[in-house]
Amino acid sequence: MHLRAVREGHFNKGQSTSGTRYLIGRYHEITLKGRNRWRFVRQLKHNLVEVFGDYSLNRIHLEGPRIIVELPRALTDQIATERAKLIFGLQNFSISHAVPLDIEAIKRQAVAIAACGVAACPERTFRVSSRRAEKRFGLTSMEIDREVGAEVSSALGLKVDLENPQMTISIEILPGVAYVSAGKITGAGGLPVGVTGRGLVLLSGGIDSPVAAYRMMRRGMRVDFVHFHSYPLVSSASRDKARELAAHLTRYQARSSLMLVPFAAAQREIVARVPRPLRVVVYRRVMLAIASELAERVGAQVLITGESLGQVASQTLENMMIIQQAARHPVLRPLIGMDKNEIVSEARRLSTFETSIQPDEDCCTLFTPAHPETHARFDQVAQAEAMLAMDQLVQQAVKSTEIVLNAFPRPTTE
Repeated sequence: MHLRAVREGHFNKGQSTSGTRYLIGRYHEITLKGRNRWRFVRQLKHNLVEVFGDYSLNRIHLEGPRIIVELPRALTDQIATERAKLIFGLQNFSISHAVPLDIEAIKRQAVAIAACGVAACPERTFRVSSRRAEKRFGLTSMEIDREVGAEVSSALGLKVDLENPQMTISIEILPGVAYVSAGKITGAGGLPVGVTGRGLVLLSGGIDSPVAAYRMMRRGMRVDFVHFHSYPLVSSASRDKARELAAHLTRYQARSSLMLVPFAAAQREIVARVPRPLRVVVYRRVMLAIASELAERVGAQVLITGESLGQVASQTLENMMIIQQAARHPVLRPLIGMDKNEIVSEARRLSTFETSIQPDEDCCTLFTPAHPETHARFDQVAQAEAMLAMDQLVQQAVKSTEIVLNAFPRPTTE
C-alpha cells in the first residue's frame, strides 16, 4: 500500500494541487559548512526574498539540502527561472508542482508537465528521474521511474531515452508530499552574497572589472563599485557604461552603490608635477588612496580590481606591488592568473561584454604617456609623489564624488 499521509498544512484528501508551484533550490557547498551552515542558509533565504522583491513569496522552508519556496500565482515560471539563476548558493533548482504521495497523482502531474513540454517542442524524447527521500513510500525510485515513464509514453506517445533525453521529468518523494518538475536547472553555484564580507570594486568600464566583481560575489562577498572618470574633459561615455554595468551586476545581490569619482583635477596635478614615465603608476596609487577612503565610508573591508598579471604596463609584478602600497585595505585580484581570452569568454557569458566594448574615453587613457615605466622603483615614485599635495587630492576627489544607488528589481534611485 502506498503511503498517502499528507503533511499538515499542505493538502487535504482529494484537494487539487495542480496550481501549487514551488521553487526548489538545492545547495552543495553550503552543506559542507558544518555548525555554521545555518548562517549560510539564513543569508540564502534573505537573498531569495530580496531578488524576488517585487513579488510576495509565500512560505519558505527547508527539507534536507533543499530550500523550498511556495510561488505566488502572479509569478510566471519564466520570471521565476530567470530570478533563481541569479541566486548564488543554489547549485541547481526546479520549478515544481506539489502533489499528494500517491502514484496516480504523480502520474497525472508528470503527464501534464510532459504535455506542456511537447507543446513547446514537439517530438521530444524523455526520461523520468526519481529521488525517494521518504523511504516509507511504497515504490522504489526505479519502480516510480518505470510506472511514471510508462504512463507518459502511453498518454503522449513519447519515446524513452535514458542517455540523452530532450526532456527530463524529475520527481522528489519527501515526507508528506511529492514534487514533480520538468527537470533541474543549473544554478549560479558558489556561496550566498553577504556571508564573506564586503568589498569595493574598481569598476573601469572595461571587460575585466565586471568579471572580477562577479567572481567575488559568487564567493559570497557583497560589493559596491567605484568608477574614476575625467568628465567634462572627455565625454560622459565611461560614466554611462559604469552605470549600466553596475546596474547589471546588482541583479545578483539586489542592491549596491556606485561612486563616480571625478579624477581630471588629480590628473592635471600629476601631469604638472610627475615625470612622464611614472604617471600611470601614480595615477593608480592616487586611485587606490581615494578608493580606500570611500571603502571606509561604505564599510568595505577590501578593494577588488580586474588586474591580470602582465596585461598592461601598470600590471607588471613590480608596479602592482608599488601601487597597492597606497591602499589602506587589502587588494584582491580574482583575475590575476587569467588570460584575456578566458576573461572575454566569461564576460560574454555574463552579458557584460557588449557594454564593456562600447567606445569611451576613460580617465586611464587621458594624459597617458607613450612609454610608461613597467618596472618602477619605490624610491622614484615616493620622490615624485612628494611634489603632490596627496591628502588634498584625495579629499577633494572624495568630496566631489557622485553616488548612485542601484536596486533590483526595484527602480534605480539616486
